[in-house]
Amino acid sequence: MQPTLKSKLPNVGTTIFTVMSQLAHEHGAINLSQGFPSFSPPAELTDMIGHYLKHGNNQYAPMPGVLTLREAIAEKTRRFQGRTVNAETEITVCSGATEALFSTIQAVVRRGDEVIVFDPAYDLYEPAIQLAGGICRHVPLGLAAGSLDFIPDWQQLEESISNKTRLIVCNFPHNPTGAILDSTDLDRLASLVRDTGILLLADEVYEHIVFDENTHTSLLSHEELWPRTFIVSSFGKTLHATGWKIGYCIAPAALSAELRRVHQFTVFAVNTPIQNALAEYLGSDPGFIDSLASFYQQKRDLFCRLFQGSRFKLQPARSTFFQLVDYADISAEGDVDIARRWTREIGVASIPLSVFCATPTARRLLRFCFAKDDATLTDAVERLRALS
Repeated sequence: MQPTLKSKLPNVGTTIFTVMSQLAHEHGAINLSQGFPSFSPPAELTDMIGHYLKHGNNQYAPMPGVLTLREAIAEKTRRFQGRTVNAETEITVCSGATEALFSTIQAVVRRGDEVIVFDPAYDLYEPAIQLAGGICRHVPLGLAAGSLDFIPDWQQLEESISNKTRLIVCNFPHNPTGAILDSTDLDRLASLVRDTGILLLADEVYEHIVFDENTHTSLLSHEELWPRTFIVSSFGKTLHATGWKIGYCIAPAALSAELRRVHQFTVFAVNTPIQNALAEYLGSDPGFIDSLASFYQQKRDLFCRLFQGSRFKLQPARSTFFQLVDYADISAEGDVDIARRWTREIGVASIPLSVFCATPTARRLLRFCFAKDDATLTDAVERLRALS
């Protein structure tokens, strides 16, 4: 008798990022779909990695991460967010933000618990919630009047909270819309979870890529929210090194202890020489992080400027290295179909916004990654402009 396997994720196929990148490869298209930079990490950092590779730093790291790296993360957190955290008990180095998010959800969500996510939502959240036995509740972000500026709908969030709500996932700076939070937003969130046992998971991997002189306001900077929050970030986005898969989670000691119970059996430990090199690099204070927002704002501005005079509509992203583009005046075709067709026919790959949403949307929006060299962006937009 042939064994059969009933899927634990029957409605989940291959992630759209893999699908579109593969389609781009097959058709030789410019890949502005998957979010990876076309730039190299700082040379000083890669030299440091080489040093640690050659000098005996190739065995297991401590389960929560190399202490010197956790101390460097603690200092970065103090510097940028004004929060003093304990490197020993409140910081855990993870195998990318993906593992940090997954392990956190597995640690806190139990069968029947409800977890609220904001749509458009990163596609990891719901499968991780389902695998933990939880139920995912989607709350759409709203649109500011007369714009493409996405904002949290706090009233709808309040109406979605129930006595079964265990966790709220906050992805700000937001992928794919670029929405950001300010102190007023955090106060409103605090008022909604006050006197409840609800935990918060803050996916803040784009914390250093915020534009137009705005700053990232982390949940860990809020006195009332910090005691109930897991904050996840990533060196991959910050240092042009997404393939290294080095992230971390900051949380109060009791919450970190629960995360580590799962983390130790998910990956146990993370790449040792890269951790040591990151610790040294951050400690040398090269100013790379300080210049990151300006660097990407120039890319954003170029990308948006190239569309001027076309029938495409866009509102410059407030954060991340993604830009939403409205093609409604070009075609009435659905975003999934047109993303695939334009990859094949004009050689530009994007991500359709609707794949991030539980409820079908009539919006004609595509997400493009502008973390590319100027020539690539110019070529891509010239191909798109030829359609209009």
